[in-house]
Parts: sequence; C-alpha cells; structure tokens
Amino acid sequence: MPSPAHATLAALFDDRPTLAVELLCEAFDIDLPPDTLVAVSPDDVPEPPGLGGEPETVFAPGPAHGVLVELLRTPCEDDRQAWARRGAALWLRLNRPVVVLVLAPDGEVAAWASQPVVTSMPGYVVHPLVVGPEQLSPLADPAEAAGRLELSVLSVMAHGAETPVAEAFLGALSKVEEERGARYLEYAYHLSPGQVRRVLEESMSSAAWPVHSPFAREHYTKGRAAGLAEGKARAVLTVLRARGVALTDDARSAITSCADQQQLDEWARRAAVAQRVEDLFA
Repeated sequence: MPSPAHATLAALFDDRPTLAVELLCEAFDIDLPPDTLVAVSPDDVPEPPGLGGEPETVFAPGPAHGVLVELLRTPCEDDRQAWARRGAALWLRLNRPVVVLVLAPDGEVAAWASQPVVTSMPGYVVHPLVVGPEQLSPLADPAEAAGRLELSVLSVMAHGAETPVAEAFLGALSKVEEERGARYLEYAYHLSPGQVRRVLEESMSSAAWPVHSPFAREHYTKGRAAGLAEGKARAVLTVLRARGVALTDDARSAITSCADQQQLDEWARRAAVAQRVEDLFA
C-alpha cells in the first residue's frame, strides 16, 4: 500500500488535477495543456519485473503530455532510479512526452534530487524537475492562501516552520467550508515534516484560531494536553533542583516523558518535601 504521505499527495492532486501543470508553469515556465495526464506514484508498491510498477491513475483519453509526480523527503538514490523506471513505463503507455516532477520539502534534498538520473540503460538519463522551498513562494496572507489552497498546502510543507506561513494557512481554512478545511488541514499535516507539524499544532492551540473540524479538534486537544504535561514536568524538575535533590538520568527521563497529568501533580506535591529523588517515586 502507498505510504500515508504518498496517499495524501495523490488525494491533493486528485482534488486539483491542474496543480502539477500550474507548478511547472510557475516554477519552470513550462506551458502544458490543462488536459495533461497527472500520475502520482506511490513509494512502496513492489515493482514487477521489467520497467517497473505502473503509477496509480485513471487515464483520460488522448492526453498530449504526462506528468509523473513524486515526493522525496530524504536523499535516496534508489528512489531516483525508480522515477526513471516509472517515467519510462508511463511514456510507453502514453506514447507522449513525460515530465518527472518531484516535490522536496527540504532545500538540500531538493538540490540533491535535481541532478540528472543516470540509469543502467545506456543513453537513458532522466532530468527531474524538482520543486523545493526555492520554487515555492511562502504564502503568508490568509486571503491569498484561501484562494490557492492547494499551493498553500505545498507552501506550508516547504515553509511552515515560519509561523506566519502556518498561521496564514490556518486562517485560510477558517474561511472555507468546514469539511473542505478539515481535508486540507490533513493534507498539510501529513505532507509536512515534524518541525512544521509542531508549528501547526502550536498555532491550532491558540485561542485565536477556531477549532472547527474533528481533525483539528483532535490535534488541538492532544497538543494542549502535551503542553500541560510538559509544563508540569518542568515544574517538578524546578522544585527538585531548588531543594538540592540530585537527579539521575533515569529519574529525569521518567519525569519528562510522563504524560499522566495526575501522576505529575502527585510528583509535584512530593517534590516539595522530598529529601532524595527516590522519595518522589516511593
């Protein structure tokens, strides 16, 4: 089965089939017709012998061009070789020009991925077109983001560590119908790296942002609970240090990793009178 990130990518491009054409036009000044066939390829589907696995897609009749969309988060030469095989398979099926479009949230990964893919077939070299942070403008205006939600998702994927970009995206979601907003929030969350996810969660925890979808409410609740637990753990450690109680690495790890707020409250009470760290866990 496709990974969650690739399944999300496929759903995003399915919502807006012309997104790949728009990206190629804006980032590389390549003008393709709107009926260009866009195939989003999974990353972990076993490839049959020969030219490799076929991208998951439903072919429109008679497309003049094809675009194979890939996602790359970390450098992997095997993935690049797979682009070449899947690109060849798509070209053979369409008998039309095929472009390999790669989305890479990290700038260094994008630069590495943009190098030509030299294959074991003599003369067959693929030149992927890679869209990374340099090719994706950060959208920091909620009104603009609301009008270009798909691009806003990709903007968050590449620039969401910048709080204004994450907040503009969330502000855009509050302007659209609830079900659609929840769907696009999931797209951004699943496609983004961990650092961006944390920024989204922190922004969703703000009282200024309406928590109007089940997905957002779930992450809001989890983020708020995690934040409270972290604050209580810091309080326990602060009291112990102030009392001169020596902490072992195991004790510090047990306190900071605890998510049970009732347990943390009990430890805070014990820390106020503890003579040794063992008194905390007695």
